[in-house]
Amino acid sequence: MNSHKAGFVNIVGNPNVGKSTLMNQLVGERISIATFKAQTTRHRIMGIVNTPEMQIVFSDTPGVLKPNYKLQESMLAFSESALTDADILLYVTDVVENPEKNMDFLEKVQKMTIPVILLINKIDELQKQFSGGRPDALLGDLVSRWHTLLPNAEILPISAKNKFGTDMLLRRIEELLPESPAFFDKDQLTDKPARFFVSEIIREKILLYYDKEIPYSVEVVVERFKEDEQKIHINAVIYVERESQKGIIIGHQGVALKKVATEARKTLEKFFDKHIYLEIFVKVDKDWRSSERELGNFGYRLE
Repeated sequence: MNSHKAGFVNIVGNPNVGKSTLMNQLVGERISIATFKAQTTRHRIMGIVNTPEMQIVFSDTPGVLKPNYKLQESMLAFSESALTDADILLYVTDVVENPEKNMDFLEKVQKMTIPVILLINKIDELQKQFSGGRPDALLGDLVSRWHTLLPNAEILPISAKNKFGTDMLLRRIEELLPESPAFFDKDQLTDKPARFFVSEIIREKILLYYDKEIPYSVEVVVERFKEDEQKIHINAVIYVERESQKGIIIGHQGVALKKVATEARKTLEKFFDKHIYLEIFVKVDKDWRSSERELGNFGYRLE
């Protein structure tokens, strides 16, 4: 009887280093929000890769940060939980990040006994970030600094956006996976329900189309998700913390909200491969980011 491999491969790192882009490349589906804005991922999101011989359960986590309010405490808890149940840890950095950033979290990674692969992402940006220097020499310096900080880690330069090094990374993960039966059904792509991805896609459009604090002050809840063979009817609510934010989200004569709804509907139709009927409402939930009760209602981890 042929052996079967399976394991949890958890992706961690500081904000905006490309964790979600990497996750999407490895899973082959658009599972995590990937935008240019930091602190995009708020939950821990699993993406599952299946073959007859193996199952890789990838887990994307929020960027590691010093929490300033209850929501960020929950995000940090998701990130730290990824250190406790991984079979393989992928620590993602990039070519501009200071390796000594967030040493508290890095010290926890240093103590891990499972395989750790350090990924230096965005190597395609080396030349333009450091004009005048030789990219190979600059990369060599980065590798040396990281080897000092994480001496037991394997180090792999990649460009998640351009798919450079990701095939090599997948092969190495396959080699390191432990023998185990599958943890999920072989036709399962993620541990999250459809409603979760609806709210994430709407939130992504808000991140793209609004400035400053607005994207980080909203939460999206799907109140109705009714599906048949040809179409899906969705009612969603965007929660904000202030009346003034509600006005900004809606915009003059509703133009801003209509743009979000239109762009979200287009993406949802691609995601589900069905016609989407989408209605979005905006409500005020004062200071929800600092309320344990509201965060619990929205599905955040409070420990």
